[in-house]
Amino acid sequence: MDDYTASTYGDRIADVYYRWFRQGLAPAEQTVEALARLAGNGPVLELAIGTGRIALPLAARGLRVQGIDISGATVARLREKLDGTDIPVTIGDLADVAVEGLFSLVYVVFNTFWALLTQEDQTRCFRNVATHLTEDGAFVIEAFVPDPARFDRGQRTSTSWVDTHTVTLEASRHDPVNQRVDSQHVVIREDGIKLYPVSIRYAHLRELDLMAKLARMRLRDRWAGWNGELFTEDSEMHVSVYELATSG
Repeated sequence: MDDYTASTYGDRIADVYYRWFRQGLAPAEQTVEALARLAGNGPVLELAIGTGRIALPLAARGLRVQGIDISGATVARLREKLDGTDIPVTIGDLADVAVEGLFSLVYVVFNTFWALLTQEDQTRCFRNVATHLTEDGAFVIEAFVPDPARFDRGQRTSTSWVDTHTVTLEASRHDPVNQRVDSQHVVIREDGIKLYPVSIRYAHLRELDLMAKLARMRLRDRWAGWNGELFTEDSEMHVSVYELATSG
């Protein structure tokens, strides 16, 4: 997808994001509870804050929350919500972490770290996060565990919704060399067709841990869910908690 940019996904999907993906999202209460424990007294920074699904309840607990997002459309949705204007948001690339100050917690949820489409950008994000962590701070990534076997001859097509008026399809192409997946969510209705593109670059767990090491960070914990479930070889998602290698 040659014309795909960092903001394409958020700009296109802002109006339907939560309605589409709420079944795949971890319950916000579990996520917020775990992040609040890690944050201590804060402050907190969310990379790709989106519409505020996690940031707003964290702020409601009294934590000082800031955000970064590349999509003005999703931030506009955040601003429409009650208290959504109270959270400072920087419009920019999440890899740059272009904010001032130190944070006890920096986090990125629901596979959004994969929105950085090169290994260089993902490594740069780790390095920039490291410069914004307090001595005992944590960097948390929630993402799926890559499973290239999902693809048949480098592609996958699935049907995610069917009713009397709508068919929603997902068509994906897999590039195993660059660890990239380019997808289209295709919504077919009587009144027309809408396309919602998304591109990701996944990383395997050892690769993430190496990125952390290059940023002078290290893995503190890895769970299979926000309740601290044991991570095993069968886990389909992970919550990885990194800290500065000089802490402790």
